[in-house]
Amino acid sequence: MKNKQRNYQKSLTITKKRTGGKNMAGFKLKVTPEMESLTQVCVENSKMDPSLYGKYDVKRGLRDVNGKGVLAGLTQISSICSTDVVDGKTVPCEGRLYYRGYDIHELTQGFLREQRFGFEEVTYLLLFGKLPNEKELADFKVLLAGQRSLPKNFVRDVIMKAPTKDMMNTLSRSVLTLYAYDHNADDTSLPNVLRQCLNLISVFPMLSVYSYQAYNHYIKGKSLYIHNPDPKLSVAENILLMLRPDMQYTQLEATILDLALVLHMEHGGGNNSTFTTHVVTSSGTDTYSAVAAALGSLKGPKHGGANIKVVQMFKDMKKQVKDWTDEEEVGAYLRALLHKEAFDKKGLIYGMGHAVYSISDPRAEIFKGFVQKLAHEKCKDKDFALYSMVEQLAPKIIGEERHIYKGVSANVDFYSGFVYSMLDLPTELFTPMFAIARIVGWSAHRMEELINMDKIIRPAYKTVKEEEIYRPLEER
Repeated sequence: MKNKQRNYQKSLTITKKRTGGKNMAGFKLKVTPEMESLTQVCVENSKMDPSLYGKYDVKRGLRDVNGKGVLAGLTQISSICSTDVVDGKTVPCEGRLYYRGYDIHELTQGFLREQRFGFEEVTYLLLFGKLPNEKELADFKVLLAGQRSLPKNFVRDVIMKAPTKDMMNTLSRSVLTLYAYDHNADDTSLPNVLRQCLNLISVFPMLSVYSYQAYNHYIKGKSLYIHNPDPKLSVAENILLMLRPDMQYTQLEATILDLALVLHMEHGGGNNSTFTTHVVTSSGTDTYSAVAAALGSLKGPKHGGANIKVVQMFKDMKKQVKDWTDEEEVGAYLRALLHKEAFDKKGLIYGMGHAVYSISDPRAEIFKGFVQKLAHEKCKDKDFALYSMVEQLAPKIIGEERHIYKGVSANVDFYSGFVYSMLDLPTELFTPMFAIARIVGWSAHRMEELINMDKIIRPAYKTVKEEEIYRPLEER
């Protein structure tokens, strides 16, 4: 009897159950009239009076009426400054961004002046809180290069199967699948989390580019190119090498892509994806889940997808505006955007304005000079001139058409999409490029949360629903 029991435990029988009809026919993908009707029920019983937010002093979007964010935590990783105190009064100033206390202008000028790539150096700074010396930087580059590999057959078994049109979703899936290959995936000790973060920082370019190559081949029917990264090259150089069929690129192309990655690395603990990282990390979950959650946030068009909207807007503008040098004609198009009469009719001039900056976005200021150089190399001087004109006209027109509480200026997304287009990066990779950069900031914030906090983030929501009396089914 014991032998029979043992044999039974070792065996498994799978049978096909007859369901009759088409109940198990497949995943339902249509929005039916029934779904539309149920949606209306949901809306009718969930909508709230907007005045209640004022009544209970609730900061919608965790921002006050003047756009200032609700203080939700402390950080040493970066700081954003858009105001100065003059004679006891807070006044707008040119935007400033600091990484670990270092002005972003000085950081970028430092490695650009010395004709070095900055991604690895600034990654070290954000993670470890200090600038590396020559030996520390050299050793760190070797460390990152050594982490720049995926599990055996991962590209074939994960990335190449079921490719999607959205690289961010594919990237999230890849990150969550890497959990299965990590024998210490749930270990949240600091050395292990740092190891996981460095792994992800190193492989994000591979995951992103290979995901696009799979999509380009299996969905768009183009040739498939899978190039191995070169351990001797920088992150920016490897991205261009892996993406392009001939693996060729110019020094200026690699320099500008590297600069773009550095400028997108980090932007305070309050941006949506980084705050997501803090919230999810505080629950005690694993690194892969935390990063996947941040990716889900970054995918949103109000966050990481904004530069795509800028490119699409300019594409439409070029079709509608006959003379790109005519300020009146360009201005008329911008007014049409604000009046919801042009492009996507959302009433927005994409790439203009920022939640914090008013007078200027330092990232856009740094970027602009190099954008002009690249535009000249790519014979896109007319396009750059149009971008510059919109940058000058838009704040004035927005000020005339809208009641705003602060100034408006071009943000980093205004030029980044244009840059990526000139680098022949497909639109599908615009937001993943953001992720390749921002994974550094997320990693630094995850480490900071684990080092300093031991409390789950649990904000309060005010209930504004009155109590109901339960009625039996037959009485409803």
